[in-house]
Amino acid sequence: MANVGKGRIDKLDEDDVRIRPSRSTRPRTKDRPTHAAAVRAQVITVDRGRVTCIDENGAQIDAMKARELGRRSIAVGDWVGVIGDSESLARVVRVETRKNALRRSVEDGSERTIVANVDYLIIVSAAANPDPRTGFIDRALVAAYTEDIQPVIVMTKSDLADSKEFLKQYEALHIPNFSTNKFSPDSELANLIAGKVSVFIGHSGVGKSTLINTLSPEFRRETGEVNEVTGRGRHTSSSAIAFKLATGGWVIDTPGVRSFGLSHVGRIEIIAAFPDLNEVVTDCQKNCSHDEDECKLNLWQAAGNDSAENLERTGRVANLRRILASLDE
Repeated sequence: MANVGKGRIDKLDEDDVRIRPSRSTRPRTKDRPTHAAAVRAQVITVDRGRVTCIDENGAQIDAMKARELGRRSIAVGDWVGVIGDSESLARVVRVETRKNALRRSVEDGSERTIVANVDYLIIVSAAANPDPRTGFIDRALVAAYTEDIQPVIVMTKSDLADSKEFLKQYEALHIPNFSTNKFSPDSELANLIAGKVSVFIGHSGVGKSTLINTLSPEFRRETGEVNEVTGRGRHTSSSAIAFKLATGGWVIDTPGVRSFGLSHVGRIEIIAAFPDLNEVVTDCQKNCSHDEDECKLNLWQAAGNDSAENLERTGRVANLRRILASLDE
């Protein structure tokens, strides 16, 4: 076998050899494709790597993230640049800078972006079945305040219980709130979110999908019941998805959550979301926990012009302290 092909080898000379340039001699450039022809579109859902967008003319585009974007995440609500035609899977080649992003920490300690570029965070809680949970609402408020998103509290199942007493603890924060049920939808909520981008979050079983269906029946989101044994609802949404409102806005439905991690948020960021209280704590002792007798917040809440203002200040301090405490849960 050693002689096979020997004649061919003997006939080769230097002119037959194709010399490949080494890496050091290859011409290199820092220029990258400009993708000037990319179509601007907004992401309405991301499912197992497939990105569905709506362009500015209302056409739906299915795409995959281009390799050059690397590890950069794409979330519902992102404005992106897309290249490709409607007959094949397009590519997302650009992600525009976000004005905000709703994020939460997951069990492995990493951050997960839920949605981007939203106007309202609609925190959905049931008045009963299951009972409302202050801890979840507080943590959702932290996520909203640190990203400059306007929070809204919606209490569902108002036909089962009165939520007025529960909502009193949030009065000092001046958060818009609504009570609704499947028999009596709240038209004021629909008016508030008209023309805006609103993301709805809540525990499974609180009636989030039912609420979204009342806002626009054509959505037809699947609804689930609460387990009588565990008191928890069944997941009916597997990934975030945006729906166009007839009023011109967008509603983003998210999967029901069991927890809302905040390990990516610090105390300084939370206090900064309360400008009046942030100014007060600048006079606190270094490393003040803001829950001590010597904390300047205690003096401030009792220094109002009248009893009504003192009550307002006391409520704001109580809310801040409860939200700070939620970081340790």
